[in-house]
Amino acid sequence: MAGSGFFGLTVAERCAAELGLRVLVLDRRDHIGGNAYSEPEPETGIEIHRYGAHLFHTSNERVWEYANRFTRFTGYQHRVFSTFKGRVYPLPINLGTICSYFGRSFTPDEARALVAEQAAEVTDPANLEEKAISLIGRPLYEAFIRGYTAKQWQTDPRDLPAEIITRLPVRYTFDNRYFNDTYEGLPVDGYTAWLERMADHPDIEVRLNTDYFDVRDDIPSDVPVVYTGPLDRYFGYAEGELSWRTLDFEVEVKPTGDFQGTPVMNYADEDVPYTRIHEFRHFHPERDSHPADSTVIMREYSRSAGRDDEPYYPVNTAEDRDRLLRYRALARREDGVLFGGRLGTYKYLDMHMAIASALNMVDNRLRPHFTEGAPLTSGGTDE
Repeated sequence: MAGSGFFGLTVAERCAAELGLRVLVLDRRDHIGGNAYSEPEPETGIEIHRYGAHLFHTSNERVWEYANRFTRFTGYQHRVFSTFKGRVYPLPINLGTICSYFGRSFTPDEARALVAEQAAEVTDPANLEEKAISLIGRPLYEAFIRGYTAKQWQTDPRDLPAEIITRLPVRYTFDNRYFNDTYEGLPVDGYTAWLERMADHPDIEVRLNTDYFDVRDDIPSDVPVVYTGPLDRYFGYAEGELSWRTLDFEVEVKPTGDFQGTPVMNYADEDVPYTRIHEFRHFHPERDSHPADSTVIMREYSRSAGRDDEPYYPVNTAEDRDRLLRYRALARREDGVLFGGRLGTYKYLDMHMAIASALNMVDNRLRPHFTEGAPLTSGGTDE
């Protein structure tokens, strides 16, 4: 198993616990868990998510049941706010956002009519800006989408393809919950405790600070491999590099018990260099161990990823999609190697999606191989 994120650990745990297999998990980092890893900030003891805020939510009953084998969840419900020109608004765009932004009271029908009238300005969108305007109108786009998107992609939205935004959620109620899923919460003891319990099986060995490519020649040819690293790297970038966005984080301890009053604050103004600020104490208000006189914030910046950066979001340009098809063709010829996870499939997978995909791989590929002798052909990266 190359990689110890949620995808890799789910496969490892199921193979050990259900199929009775010995599993070796390799990870080039010095910790398990991939980007979901969390740790206490040394000065305050507040749990931070090293690679940006991770919020668990799902409507998949099987995933929820599986996750609850390893952790209990708090009743946390994610809510986000955005600062624009010195004023704060709730997100996603909802009736409260619309009333606050336009400075008057709207009924749901009045708000729908207003947005429809403003969105009618564009009928045949040719770029991201025009697509967004066709969905929510120019005023809301200019306030909440334009500057944020320009910072996120470091590109004028008029130069980005329309398909990047296929829909923009607008709620014509005052519901400001960020997610619509049936289940939502944060692991009571933190993400790392959850991940460590998944790996805590006598038939699972985890080797950290170990790059798969440094030891791949030592792996017997008849041992199946589940690879969750970058797909293009596996093939030596033979078809070119797939493009990703990466994130940079700036962590700071502030001498106050509460810096912003909410877990996540977006900054929609283009002249503010970061896209958002996380304040981690607000993710676990039930904890009584937080200091009263200090807090931890994390500013988040977005930019294009190079080979040595941590990839977060697939850019998925037309050129990327062409390369991906060629890499999938190469992957289909890699018998005995299965490709999964966000990096191995070049798909942005939320945590619940990664777990569901891993469970499906075990059910459809690994169990038939080990219990029935079915050939383990790769099939590409469509797991």
